[in-house]
Amino acid sequence: MPVFENGPVRIHYEEAGTGFPMLVLPGGGLDARIDGMSGPGSFNPLVEFADTHRCVAMDLRNADGGGSSGPLEVGRPWDAFTDDQLELMDHLEIEEFIVTGFCISGPMIWNLIRRAPGRVVAAILAHPSGFRPELPDRFYRNNMANWAPRLLERRPDITQDMVERYLRTMYPVDPEFMYTVSRDFVRDCETPILIMPDDSPPHPFAAAMETARLARNAQVCLYPWREPSGHIELALTHARTFLKACTPLT
Repeated sequence: MPVFENGPVRIHYEEAGTGFPMLVLPGGGLDARIDGMSGPGSFNPLVEFADTHRCVAMDLRNADGGGSSGPLEVGRPWDAFTDDQLELMDHLEIEEFIVTGFCISGPMIWNLIRRAPGRVVAAILAHPSGFRPELPDRFYRNNMANWAPRLLERRPDITQDMVERYLRTMYPVDPEFMYTVSRDFVRDCETPILIMPDDSPPHPFAAAMETARLARNAQVCLYPWREPSGHIELALTHARTFLKACTPLT
């Protein structure tokens, strides 16, 4: 498996297909890994879009069981992930790209657009995570219970206090609705966006639909689309039509 080393950061990535570049960001919270996209209920862009795009997927930094690792940047968790994504694209000599992401990748994609608006040509946000007011500390509690103990066990350089501060920075008590950008930013965004909403505790339907209503060039696929609805193929048809319209001619 290819690995990109950038100082203390090590990024495991995989490629499939040819064509205009697509960065693929797996779901799975802070344990997001490439191999998690092969599970039931959703789709794998490395399979579905490889006939039209050069798909580049990467494990999230410090995901349990993944091949990516690096420092725990307590004061800038979202930006550290964005650094990894942009630096991998630089390493592969990719300037412009489409990005497709799942779950935790929703806030990451918005941060990518904020940080590199001229590079992100279009984006697909599949069952994106976001702030749910009725469960305000869900992500903090779940990560402290599941992700944090496994990280601490394998990384003696990281302390409990560091993890707590990291998660409080990432998931503050009074966050923006998508954690990384404001409603005003989404309202002013002109990047073409396709929202594929879900409605589960980590993937609030209301937050996904609010981004779709605010963003100037947003589309929404049919809902529900995830299994067992049986509508994944219809949703993928919409996604392929969106990609065809947004992919620059090469």
